[in-house]
Amino acid sequence: MNKITPLNRLAPRPTQAQAEEAVKTLLLWAGDDPAREGLLDTPKRVAKAYREWFAGYEDDPRDVLLRSFEEVEGYDEMVVLRDIRLESVCEHHMAPIIGRVHVAYLPAGRVVGISKLARVVDAFGKRLQIQEKLTAQIANTIQEVLQPRGVAVVVDAAHQCMTTRGVHKTGVSMVTSRMLGAFRDDPSTRREFLAMIQGHRGMVEG
Repeated sequence: MNKITPLNRLAPRPTQAQAEEAVKTLLLWAGDDPAREGLLDTPKRVAKAYREWFAGYEDDPRDVLLRSFEEVEGYDEMVVLRDIRLESVCEHHMAPIIGRVHVAYLPAGRVVGISKLARVVDAFGKRLQIQEKLTAQIANTIQEVLQPRGVAVVVDAAHQCMTTRGVHKTGVSMVTSRMLGAFRDDPSTRREFLAMIQGHRGMVEG
């Protein structure tokens, strides 16, 4: 099984010192002086923050889902996890994407711990992303590993590349969805899922 992570990247990862030098260059580009007191530790802080913001590159979301459980007393109804907080970064402007993700699946004999669904969202979210791709990656991975009767994912997020620059439109969120299996083929199943998340979409920060 191929890793989703880019650990086999063409170029080696830059060193901490190289990353800090890159931040100094950006500070100069912005018009400030990296040598002034308030910015002396900024390159180190930014490099550390990047490790946290892009921690998803170190995780294979498939591995997160590998441990599942069969002792479910025949439960085969919908499992829904609502309002998973999403913190991602736009790959076009490297601006934050903040929102919520709703995930559902129809078990086919096995279930997975609910925290694992949230970890899949984080593993893909903590990368440079576009929302459409992120939505598909989450749904496709759950379907591939758990092989349920269907998967549904809805992402509702605000994009800082739109609210703090460019058109400067605040209070706007983008909604994307991916329906697989029964959620795509059976309108009643899809309606049930959408009804369960309706009104539970958390406030999106714009």
